[in-house]
Amino acid sequence: MHRKNNVQDNSDINIGIIGPKALVDQTRETLKTFPNFKPVFRIIEPTSLITEITRELMNDVEVLMFTEYHSYNIVKQVVDFIIPVHHMPLMGTGLYRSLFIIKSRYSLKCLSIDTVEEKYVEQILSELEEVNYELLIYKNPLQSTIIEEIVQFHIDNYQNYNAIALTGIQDVAIQLSARHIPHEWVTPTQQDMIVSLERALLATNTRRNKESQIVFGLINIDNFKGVTEKYSSEHDVQLLKLTIQQMLLDYIKLLDGHLINLGGEEYSFITTRGIFERETRGYKFIPLLQDIKNELGITISLGVGFGRTAAEAGNHARLALRQSKDLGGNVCYIVREDRSVLGPVDITSHKQYERYNLAITDPHLLDKAEKAGMSASYMTKLMARVSRHKKIDYTAQELASTLNVTIRSANRILLKWMDAELVDIVGEEKLAHKGRPRRIYRLSFIEEEQR
Repeated sequence: MHRKNNVQDNSDINIGIIGPKALVDQTRETLKTFPNFKPVFRIIEPTSLITEITRELMNDVEVLMFTEYHSYNIVKQVVDFIIPVHHMPLMGTGLYRSLFIIKSRYSLKCLSIDTVEEKYVEQILSELEEVNYELLIYKNPLQSTIIEEIVQFHIDNYQNYNAIALTGIQDVAIQLSARHIPHEWVTPTQQDMIVSLERALLATNTRRNKESQIVFGLINIDNFKGVTEKYSSEHDVQLLKLTIQQMLLDYIKLLDGHLINLGGEEYSFITTRGIFERETRGYKFIPLLQDIKNELGITISLGVGFGRTAAEAGNHARLALRQSKDLGGNVCYIVREDRSVLGPVDITSHKQYERYNLAITDPHLLDKAEKAGMSASYMTKLMARVSRHKKIDYTAQELASTLNVTIRSANRILLKWMDAELVDIVGEEKLAHKGRPRRIYRLSFIEEEQR
């Protein structure tokens, strides 16, 4: 008997990813731009019992994603799905890429095809201006794809018609390589994966339940006093304020939201989570930041709060704005209902998300943070940024690059951490040219937190 899947009332959506290692690793990277997903990975091999893996995983996640149609097709014949299940279709830029590679290396005169829809191949061949071609399609009326049969199908077509194999199955590609049969393994591109994961996100109950949840935002003009001092008259200052407000109104209109001028340099807005997620493309795209900087030469900070009540969302927006200000402005941070932080949401860069709890709770680390003269939230942010690089041994120069600060600031931070017994000196890095060796510091507090 299946155990009913209990979805917790939090911001994370558990998604199961099933596929061969190469595609699972690629999906792992793509999922870094989906902060709502908490992935559970299952790597399958030719000997794996994929139906048992699926049944087990289905009880622990809210949605399933197969990276190969072949695996999905096998499982759906024998498993009654109790949650939304998706596969990454081979019909987008990945298929176009594979056909283009075949065209460049061989020719598209004769193709031997499995698990890829014939109509999509024909559509792309038409776009590539191919006219005289032949498609040999593996037909399987019983819907039971046997690897050995498919491999033999491609071998026969190559020997009889000099056909180039186009396969959507890694196991088939491996066996064709061993036999030196020309082929191309069709895999989804990152764009294909993004589309598939967005479709999976929309299918989850958690996402649908949060569609109408209130989102509260705060907008603050960075260094407003310094900005206004550049203007010689109050009239010009008032014109600037009107221009800023008009740009904010135009953007909030896209969110179907309501903008409120709180006076001076601060504004608030209210919208719903579903619209906010769609317009920001899953918290990845806020053009307002760059538009205001380009047009007016000023920057703004955004703080966005999610919550189960309007009051909670408002409090979280204020906390999120504080995170944006701490980073220096011109960014947006989000504090979710579980008080975890996402950000920076910044179109001007391709940084990965930082994701961390709003404050550490370990009293031992809190005491050390206080000795280092920094707030718990700031220390947690530094921990998230450093640990994201999967590295705990740094020189001052490397730490400066990681934290996006000057070398002088990095040295000052390291000295504070040493005084608070948060780091240890573990060695020296000798330079190829003349100069003093650089000390190597181990950030032991991150190691402790991870344990």
